[in-house]
Amino acid sequence: MSDKHNAGDVPTTGHVWDDDLGDYINQPPKWWMLGLTASAIWVVVYWIFYPSIPLSNGGSFFPGVGGWTAIKEMEADKSVVDEVRGKYEAKLKDMTPAAILADGDLTEYVTRSGKVLFGDNCAACHGQNGVGTKDKQGLFAPILNDDDWLFGGKIDDIHTTIVGGRQGMMMAHKDMLSPEEVDTLANAVAAGTPTATPLFTDKGCVACHGADGKGMQAMGSANLTDSVWRFDSSVEGIKYTINNGVNAGTPETRVAVMPAFQGAKLSDAEIKKLAVYVYKFGGGQADAQVAPAAQ
Repeated sequence: MSDKHNAGDVPTTGHVWDDDLGDYINQPPKWWMLGLTASAIWVVVYWIFYPSIPLSNGGSFFPGVGGWTAIKEMEADKSVVDEVRGKYEAKLKDMTPAAILADGDLTEYVTRSGKVLFGDNCAACHGQNGVGTKDKQGLFAPILNDDDWLFGGKIDDIHTTIVGGRQGMMMAHKDMLSPEEVDTLANAVAAGTPTATPLFTDKGCVACHGADGKGMQAMGSANLTDSVWRFDSSVEGIKYTINNGVNAGTPETRVAVMPAFQGAKLSDAEIKKLAVYVYKFGGGQADAQVAPAAQ
């Protein structure tokens, strides 16, 4: 602060330059001192009221006279949520997935709950919103929001799939077919016309994929006439599948396994919620047990 300014009787620290510039000892403004004092008082009050003072290296601490903890606050909030959910949870306990779909309010609740369950348990393989995920073989896990279902897309089919898991099987044909026969079959399947070659019937493909090549949901065999592919859809990829099969028990085979979720993984109520949520993606097949208004 310069001596040329009106500094009153404020003393200096002894540092003066050129008789014009001095280092004065000025007190902070009163409002600033009041704020500092109030802050110090607030810190003391806060530390006394809330758990904040460690007492030992063992993790013990002064609990605070207010008795507040984050766990208590969370449990209080959770109790409010549980009270709202309670009436729905009690209602769906003894209901089938089809009956849940027939109840509009319950369907809305279950769909919202199912979204969280799907994100925690299914999205890692099937992708968010059931879009499927891919690896070098093709689809790592099937798309769930279309209308193509290996084991059926009715609500009860989806529920059964989640409960017990799925593991389809196609035997390896590399020792049963010549390379020329595999090539012929692969090209016919790639074109979406598997029945165009007599080999489809003569070599027993109809036993699993049906006389029309559209698959059998009871067996989980694929529809070979559409454009939906579980694995590599190129001719070479199809030849690999024909040669090595699916879940055929060899190192080269295609692997397609969905684990069961009943028991240790999910409760019965959670499985029902997931089934309804997957059905409501839009690809679920109509079921006579489901009221029209709920579809």
